[in-house]
Amino acid sequence: MAQANVPFDKRLKRIVRRHDRMANGVVTSVNADGLIVARPRVYRPRFPLKGLIALVVTGFLFKGFLFAALGAEAYEERVAGLSSGSFVEQAGAWVMQPDVATVFIAGQVKTIMP
Repeated sequence: MAQANVPFDKRLKRIVRRHDRMANGVVTSVNADGLIVARPRVYRPRFPLKGLIALVVTGFLFKGFLFAALGAEAYEERVAGLSSGSFVEQAGAWVMQPDVATVFIAGQVKTIMP
């Protein structure tokens, strides 16, 4: 008699598993015959691209403000001082090198800075 319930138990287990996945959200779609079908929403861990872009933009703005406040010569001297330091300071010097975006932002900042 126990073997008679095996297909039912499998089906019940499958239904409960799907229901648990659907508790996190569903996506509904309409089939060609008009039947509305709900499927569990698939959650994938996404890379925070907006956060990374905001971090890069903030870094460029910081470099631009620093370049505008110190001036080109003083900024270059400080970057040169960093490049002769430890490994971490050398990495910071590489990141802080003046580039096109930094010089452009500094030029825009100088127009509004006293």
